Amino acid sequence: MPVVEVVLRALLAVVALLVVLLTVLSAVKTVVVPRAIRARLFTLVFVTIRRGFELFGRRQSDYFARDATMSLFAPIALLTLPLIWLVLTFSSYAAVYWSISPGEGVRSAMEISGSYLFTLGSDPAGQLLGKMAGFSEAGFGLGLLALLITFLPSMYTAFSRREALVALLDVRAGTPPSAIVMLVRHHLIGWLDRLDDLWRLWERWFVEVEESHTSYGALCFFRSSHPEHSWITAAGCVLDAAALTASTLDLKGRQPEAELCIRSGFLSLRRLADFFDIAYDPDPFPSDPISVTRAEFDEACAALANAGVPLKRDRDQCWADFSGWRVNYDTVLLRLAGLVFAPVAPWSSDRSPAFASPPIFRRPRRRR
Repeated sequence: MPVVEVVLRALLAVVALLVVLLTVLSAVKTVVVPRAIRARLFTLVFVTIRRGFELFGRRQSDYFARDATMSLFAPIALLTLPLIWLVLTFSSYAAVYWSISPGEGVRSAMEISGSYLFTLGSDPAGQLLGKMAGFSEAGFGLGLLALLITFLPSMYTAFSRREALVALLDVRAGTPPSAIVMLVRHHLIGWLDRLDDLWRLWERWFVEVEESHTSYGALCFFRSSHPEHSWITAAGCVLDAAALTASTLDLKGRQPEAELCIRSGFLSLRRLADFFDIAYDPDPFPSDPISVTRAEFDEACAALANAGVPLKRDRDQCWADFSGWRVNYDTVLLRLAGLVFAPVAPWSSDRSPAFASPPIFRRPRRRR
């Protein structure tokens, strides 16, 4: 065999094995590493499939039809990802077998690769180097399948924990969730003085969502079982209710639990925004503009006052305090709502873009 052909075959084998290692590393980053690490293969698969769903979804004028379409996006993308892992492993090892066995054709190399990858029981690779490659392929194939088997239960456990509070919010804030409805209902049943328990509950919820949704980025796109429910609109409702409580409601003293809930919420949403490379101002001024207008705020205060909710007298100061809280999460809330195509809800997805695709292969910004 000519020296040039030997060198080219060896180079092909090295490149193929490098592809295998990068594929396995991508699977480990996506499934195993409990940290907000965005694997490029994960990004490519999800963004490519997402754009296909967007093209189809934009042609549907009815929200419920689009919701039914978009509900398939995350499951299909998630199942496509391990399929691509297996295809890359299969084709790369086929290239390795073809490179180290000059007498084998492409079809024979593919048969050898498939036999080892899916552990069919045959032993077609006769030489020692081929057997070593085959054993490693069988191990990688079983490992990728094992990762998928353990990955799905972990994801659905986190999904169930997230959705439990989202569904319970229907009782307190209606559908779609509204901060005004939440505060009015608590006032009517005499529970305004028991809101601290609610803020503590949602403070933990925000922490759990940040941890699970940055470790498993696909969770952000899994839609609720009810078409008009969404984790991001629920988050916006709770944050707005907490901001109104801290700024506008005339309760006894300062509301530290509400303020801590707001901080927990906007930090969680910002870290999710970092994961998807969504731009925002990490240190906004309290006087910076927000998407909620003064007229909308005054209308909300009028609705609360008509229901008998006690409000502070200085409405200008209330607006300044509310906008000072809201500015911390206003941008990330709206852009995340657009990213996941959330159902329409007041003060969140009703003013966000209908679709907002994440960029491809852009390095996540450092946290500040």
